[in-house]
Order: sequence, then structure tokens, then C-alpha cells
Amino acid sequence: MGKEKNPRRVAENEAMAKSRMLRTSPQKLNLVAAMIRGKKVDKALSDLTFSKKRIAGDVKKCLQSAIANAENNHGLDVDGLVVAEAWVGKNLVMKRGRPRARGRFGKIMKPFSELTITVRQVEEQA
Repeated sequence: MGKEKNPRRVAENEAMAKSRMLRTSPQKLNLVAAMIRGKKVDKALSDLTFSKKRIAGDVKKCLQSAIANAENNHGLDVDGLVVAEAWVGKNLVMKRGRPRARGRFGKIMKPFSELTITVRQVEEQA
């Protein structure tokens, strides 16, 4: 006598992870997300490890979370996982400012982003 189980948001051969409040602009985050789209997860992890972009560490953490969700929650094989989707969204923007000349005020926008990564298990081609 309990509640019905929620339906899955992704397919049976997929797993997902989401990172919110990443302190970078969506445009900069999308450059790193585009770097891993469509790649096998081990290649994507190594690319993120050696990337010079500051936000690559947070993207790597989100990808590792998606891999762990696939393995532990959905029973998928880690060796056959591919980054199916990696999309970026806007989050809040902190508004800060700095006094400028002649009584003016310079706006400083500090944007936040969010990242969603979906990994999919694919069959090996012989």
C-alpha cells in the first residue's frame, strides 16, 4: 500500500546526471560539453582530465556521476557507455557592480549554469 513508482525519464539503456549552479557562463560551459558529446566515456574522461579549461573538473564530476548512476542504479555495463547527450542551460545571474567615473555605475554580471549529461549503453560492433 504505497505510492506508485515514478516512470523513468530516460530509456532503459540510459542514465542521467545533472549539475546545477556551476559558476561559469553557459557559453563557456558549452565549449567543454561539446568536447565530450558522442564519445565513449573512458575517452571523454581522459579528455576532461587533461583539458586546460577551469570548468572541466566540474564536468568530469558530473560525467562520473552519470556513469555511477548507470552502473549502480540501472545495471548497465560501463565499458559500453557513450555520452549520448550533454546539454547546458542558464541558471541565475548574480548582479554586482563597480563605481565608475562621473557618478556612473558599471554592471558586473556573474552568471551560473547547469549541465545535464546522459550516457547510453551501445552494443559493440563485431
